[in-house]
Amino acid sequence: MSTDAVGHAYPRLEGREKVTGTARYAVEYPVDGITYGWAVPSAVVRGRITRVDTSEALASPGVLAVLHHGNAPRLAPGPEPEPELWLLQDPAVHYRGQYVAVVVATSLEAAREGARLVRIDYDAAPHSTVLTDDHPGLYQPDHVNPSYPTDTAEGDFDAGYAAAPVRVDATYRTPAYHNNPMEPHATTAQWRDGRLLVHDSNQGASSVRATLAELFEVSPESVRVVTEHVGGGFGSKGYAKAAVVLTALAARHVDRPVKLALTRQQIFGPIGYRTPTIQRVRLASDADGRLTAICHDAISQTSTIREFAEQTAVYTRSMYAAPHRRTTHRLVRLDVPTPFWMRAPGECPGAYALESAMDELAIAVGIDPVELRIRNDTEVDPDQGRPFTSRNLVACLREGARRFGWTDRDPTPRARRDGRWLIGTGVAGSSYPARARPSSARATARPDGSFLVQINATDIGTGARTAIWQVAADALGVPPERVEIQIGDTILPTAPVAGGSMGTASWSWAVIRAGQALRDKLRDTPGGVPTDEVSAEVDTADEVGGQPELPRYAYGAQFAEVRVDADTGEVRLNRMLGVFAAGRVVNPTTARSQLIGGMTMGLSMALHEEGLLDERYGDWVNHDLATYHITGCADVESIEAYWLDERDDELNPAGVKGVGEIGIVGAAAAIANAVHHATGVRVRDLPIRLDKLVGLSALA
Repeated sequence: MSTDAVGHAYPRLEGREKVTGTARYAVEYPVDGITYGWAVPSAVVRGRITRVDTSEALASPGVLAVLHHGNAPRLAPGPEPEPELWLLQDPAVHYRGQYVAVVVATSLEAAREGARLVRIDYDAAPHSTVLTDDHPGLYQPDHVNPSYPTDTAEGDFDAGYAAAPVRVDATYRTPAYHNNPMEPHATTAQWRDGRLLVHDSNQGASSVRATLAELFEVSPESVRVVTEHVGGGFGSKGYAKAAVVLTALAARHVDRPVKLALTRQQIFGPIGYRTPTIQRVRLASDADGRLTAICHDAISQTSTIREFAEQTAVYTRSMYAAPHRRTTHRLVRLDVPTPFWMRAPGECPGAYALESAMDELAIAVGIDPVELRIRNDTEVDPDQGRPFTSRNLVACLREGARRFGWTDRDPTPRARRDGRWLIGTGVAGSSYPARARPSSARATARPDGSFLVQINATDIGTGARTAIWQVAADALGVPPERVEIQIGDTILPTAPVAGGSMGTASWSWAVIRAGQALRDKLRDTPGGVPTDEVSAEVDTADEVGGQPELPRYAYGAQFAEVRVDADTGEVRLNRMLGVFAAGRVVNPTTARSQLIGGMTMGLSMALHEEGLLDERYGDWVNHDLATYHITGCADVESIEAYWLDERDDELNPAGVKGVGEIGIVGAAAAIANAVHHATGVRVRDLPIRLDKLVGLSALA
């Protein structure tokens, strides 16, 4: 029996709770005897703490304790777990904003005032905080995130490039970007009889539990992490971060429950961000636009305490074919916080550079940029040398061009004008890996005819809970209304992180197998309804681990139309349209929301977002939502997302690829290409602000 819940639009299961405010987030759970924590950030970039004076803070009404390296509970010595989580353990300062103390008080106001009164002296040292392409500290890391080879080479790029009749050589720069989820990093922690309970805002409770157990030297069974509702993450909450460690430390020290939520200013840096990049892309083709040589050299930064190497050039390895190819990554350790995941790490900045360079190549050859991409399509992965399980890039380009009205485009820059506005259109391709990781799930049949499906998945606002519910109903062969879903708690079967566009693929695999196993158990039960509860639990480790390593990707085509004020250089987006091939879509409502969200973040990347670092102080000066500009509703005049009906039998039992990240990939390039088409000005360092346009060319 199949109910066909998958593929139908359903509202989110938790929608009513969220809009009525009854959905509880990390610091909203009522706890008896609660106290409040407030983090104290370092005021220097690099150096050592020489003195901590807590007397004035401790004399402030309501303050219970001030934790710092001299009195905080001891954590398991590093380097494992992550050294950046070895907090309040030594006097070393590695970057400005590093958490160097925590104040605990009986009220939030008292904790904040106490933090203001903590006096810390430092022995400051010289620092280096600016990424440059000639930094003396540049080096070649052993690998890039998560485990890709640092460099790759096929053929002879230098010879192939030199011999080509058409060549493009351009350098593209992207600034630091900050994740900024609506719910900041926040935790409620309490110790009872040596056991730790935390309600935490993260993207994967299982890994957070493992990290806390190791740091505090207790068994994993002694730690419970609850993440029932999470207000966004965009990658920054992928693993345990500072807030959960600081809160657990504080709760152990005062022997009372503690709530701690980082402020908006405090999450700009210490919880991760997208690294700035410097990318040189060289493309060579024949006179018909067929690529003969591709080289993508990427430079990014990491901190002095942990290496994180953004996989920026990996996108180029599999996107377009050429006989001569080379990609490289170089890294420099700076006195800055450690970069981390942000929606489509690597692919997002990498696609901006490559897809912009493809637009420049199309102009150099004199062919349409959609046609250029079609001519360089390939059924075999250039990196692995194996056929893709499915590759519908060309279908996305053609369908997108049809829906967008691309055929009537005049390729000449500055050819269209509407009063003072110059009009331009641009296109970019996009791709993102389709991954899955082992997961566990439990399905239970109840005597009343209902079913319970349990899995420690995390819904960070994507609609994952609802998608799992739909998959479970089909796996059990019952109407969705008879299925209850429980997620977001480490007492449930273990599941991987909500990230890398692999959540639904991984979780649904286990849910489907658990449903099948339960149906087998109930096969001889009259009416399929047991007299007592019957459960089946599965772990997909052997099945997922035995899956052949084939090139599996989602694809898309991004189209944008912009208008640019000829007098001021102001850029506005008229419309944006994307068409994607992402396997089977579980829920059209939530899938469309995810794609549009990604595209909107791409717009924000292209026109608005930029972390502005003050080299003197080693910190971002625009570290709040008043000065760090992100795209708002008024900036999105028209945005549409569509997808193809794609079936791929080499993916997973649900046939899904994931839609959380493909929407942002290529979006910024499509807008940048449209700006060039409108103005004739090529801006290669994001964001595209009006001063860059006015400064480079007289638009009027």
